[in-house]
Parts: sequence; structure tokens; C-alpha cells
Amino acid sequence: MEKAGIIVGDDGRGRCFWHGGLEDYRRYHDEEWGRPVTDDSRLFEKICLEGFQSGLSWLTILRKRENFRAAFAGFDFDKVAEFGEEDVVRLLADTGIIRHRGKIVSTINNARRAQELRDESGSLAKFFWSFEPGAEGRPAVMDLATLRANPTTPVSVLLSKALKKRGWTFVGPTTVYAFMQAMGLVNDHLDGCFCRQEVDELRLKFRRP
Repeated sequence: MEKAGIIVGDDGRGRCFWHGGLEDYRRYHDEEWGRPVTDDSRLFEKICLEGFQSGLSWLTILRKRENFRAAFAGFDFDKVAEFGEEDVVRLLADTGIIRHRGKIVSTINNARRAQELRDESGSLAKFFWSFEPGAEGRPAVMDLATLRANPTTPVSVLLSKALKKRGWTFVGPTTVYAFMQAMGLVNDHLDGCFCRQEVDELRLKFRRP
């Protein structure tokens, strides 16, 4: 019997429902989502793209991700921090990305805040992973009802507040929790998804920064 929220693919493996059977989305689910990340550029990229996603679907952002990377210097935050008004105008004219002035300006602001955070903590990874929930903060089994009922957590609220205190923008608790899920700070693959065990094993071997 299939578990709620699990789709069995043509390869016979169960996966979280949200990939919807779309090949690019399924690949993202299988290969990226929930797997621990410590690379500062990837962490910066993801939290910025989660901000761009606000009001949209992640699939929309995923399909434009390469365009975003080209537009924002590969999300090298030292480079993005140097962007000025001419870059904002350039980005507003770029049809390959989401042309939202507030989100574009936010990304440039957050690049500058990322530099400060690196100077403060040593790396973005050290700061973000310091908010990894302990065992008591993660369910042993993630079911569909639990996932849908918890778009934020107490830890994502704390991380959101910590970032906002440091001047980051577009980092509300829901955005931050989606970032935590994607970057592997929690394992929210559903029970019955083949990735859940794989990610658990990766997390056991993972060296925290």
C-alpha cells in the first residue's frame, strides 16, 4: 500500500509527491533537495532564490536558475555586493529572471550582509549550520500531514530573526524553513521516499562546519 504523499515512479522507487512527475523537478528532488550543503555560494544562492520564489512556485525559479546564476555572477556574494544602480536597471531588463525590483535590490543587500556574516562567523556555512535542529527538533518519520502543517518551525523563526537583525531582507520564517529543507539542515523527505534513508545516511557521515 502506497503511503500518503508518495508517488512511485516508472523506476519503481517512491518519491515525495511534490516533483509531480516532471523530469527536471524529479531530478532536483533526487539529486539536490535535502542533501547537506556547506558551500557558501550555494547557500547564498539558495536563500536568495527562495526570496525570489515568494509568491511563486519553486519550479518557476528552478527553470530559470541558470539565468539567475548568469545574471548574479554565479551568486559570488563578493561580486554581487559590488552591484549598483546600473546593475539593477540591467537586471530589471533581463527577461530570463524574475524582474522584481524589491527582490533584486534585496539580493544585492543580502550579498553585503553575507560579507559581514562571513567576517563575523568565519563562513555562511558555520552560521547557518549552527541553527541545525537537534534530534528533539526533528520527527523520526516525516509524513504528509506533518509536512503540510509545519511551513515554519521554532528554529526557522529564530534563524529568520537572526538574519533580519543583521539586515537581511526577504528572509521570513517560511522562506528560511524552505531554505533549511533544501540545504539539508533538516531531512523532510517523506517516509516512503527512497531519498529519506539516503539523506539520513549522508547526514550521519556529514562533517558540520
